[in-house]
Amino acid sequence: QLQASGGGLVPAGGSLRLSCVVSGRGITRYTMGWFRLVPGKEREFVAASRWSSGTITYADAVKGRFTISRDNAKNTVYLQMNSLKPEDTAVYYCAADPGTTVTSQGRHYNYWGQGTLVTVSS
Repeated sequence: QLQASGGGLVPAGGSLRLSCVVSGRGITRYTMGWFRLVPGKEREFVAASRWSSGTITYADAVKGRFTISRDNAKNTVYLQMNSLKPEDTAVYYCAADPGTTVTSQGRHYNYWGQGTLVTVSS
């Protein structure tokens, strides 16, 4: 089970850190990803990491502003979001993929959290 939190309202240029607590599974066994969804648009890949291979990838739209990280002891994945823009406004979801290849394709992720809303005001 994945539980995402940390969303909220922030002005443009601000920062937020999202958390995803994973229960029942060790996060190092999975590729962990973050996706976002804006009503009326397709789900968008944000970032993913598989720490066993040291592979991390980001969408171009967030590269240099967002950072995915983890705390093994807490079995938690984070998404640090800096320099937020109004176009980052979305519901953010964490997801886990048991496969060994880091992918931006949501269909490969078997487990999903419930989403947390991030609103960036202009």
